[in-house]
Amino acid sequence: MSQITKQSVLKSYRFPLILLASIGVGCVIGVVAGEKAVVLKPFGDVFLNLIFTLVVPIVFFSISSSIASMVNLRRLGKILLWMIIVFVITGLIASVIMIGLCKAIPPVGDTQFELDETATVEPLKFSEQVVNALTVSDFPNLISRSNMLPLILFTIFFGAVTASFGEKAASVIRFLNLMAEIFLKMVNVVMYYAPIGLGAYFAYLVGDLGPQLIGTYTRTVVFIYLPACIVYFVVFFALYTYVAGGKLGVKTFFKNALNPVATSLATQSSIATLPVNLSAAERIGVPKDIREIVLPIGATMHMDGTCLSSILKITVMFGIFGRPFEGIGTYVSAILISIMCGMVMSGVPGGGLIGEALLMSIYGFPASAYPIIVTIGFLVDAPATMINAVGDTVAAMLVTRFVEGKDWLEKKLGKNSKEPAEVKAA
Repeated sequence: MSQITKQSVLKSYRFPLILLASIGVGCVIGVVAGEKAVVLKPFGDVFLNLIFTLVVPIVFFSISSSIASMVNLRRLGKILLWMIIVFVITGLIASVIMIGLCKAIPPVGDTQFELDETATVEPLKFSEQVVNALTVSDFPNLISRSNMLPLILFTIFFGAVTASFGEKAASVIRFLNLMAEIFLKMVNVVMYYAPIGLGAYFAYLVGDLGPQLIGTYTRTVVFIYLPACIVYFVVFFALYTYVAGGKLGVKTFFKNALNPVATSLATQSSIATLPVNLSAAERIGVPKDIREIVLPIGATMHMDGTCLSSILKITVMFGIFGRPFEGIGTYVSAILISIMCGMVMSGVPGGGLIGEALLMSIYGFPASAYPIIVTIGFLVDAPATMINAVGDTVAAMLVTRFVEGKDWLEKKLGKNSKEPAEVKAA
């Protein structure tokens, strides 16, 4: 390898390597210091707070500017249609994978549980949950990351109406575009603090949660869920990106995946990973309008990791109460519930807990088992979020393939497609 090529590769991977090294140092500190590592948590919180503060304006200005700038709103309809199709299909695939794995390795095994089956879970008013997921009662409530799905729907509405004014709205569109660029630039600046922030937060997580990762849940989490996430990330993300852009799509995706992976594992939030995902998608070559529509919506509605964990939770409950998890009807209902929990309940504040209560209510499991299923959800949250968040970039690549055509990536990267993609701070 020539000296020039070595320097090019080093420049391309410099920031991800620094980030990875800082996370490794944080993990070591967490193991050594144990619970004392909590003193580093404020340094991680500063990073999280900076990212969370930027999320709402980024969502509003990126989506509204992209939609308002569209001359042909038929393209918007095409993007949204393919987005929903991709979200459902990948969620379906994730659910089927976990069903197969749980059939091969029953999560509960021979473990016996003595639970009070007299208590029942109160039925959920599903219609109210859907309304709460899609709308808010007052405008100030939109300006919150707790109501991301209503914010996104309002932003799409605002952008579409702005576009309908044509030339009269030119100055507004220029303002929206400029503000989107400003806030993304702010993210780039904040990411220079990421090695310190993420390193400190990983030290806290490892020091605080390490003891809880062993014991009763080792079989469920370590031997079933983590391997499922690794296989899904390596094999199926590679398959999806190959469909999206061929070998070049696979290469370009994995070259730019480290920053979103690290951020999602540390923050355990698809919303917090959104700014990093937007930057990664830009480097990959996903068109501006597609990435600024699919990624923010995906952060609240595209949850392949949630589909994996929902199937796992259902099979655990079946095993605990001695019910056979078998039959087409059982599999279909479990898949539908998992996709619904991923695409609808994720838009509700506390949606994970609500989704867990929903599946218990549907299957009639008693409330005494609720702590078990909640604990499983807690332990798998980090890898699930990683699959959810990074999968949004994969989904954006797939949507681009069906909207732009199979040669979109070659056309985008052109003669530079053979060169290593530069990895910036964000």
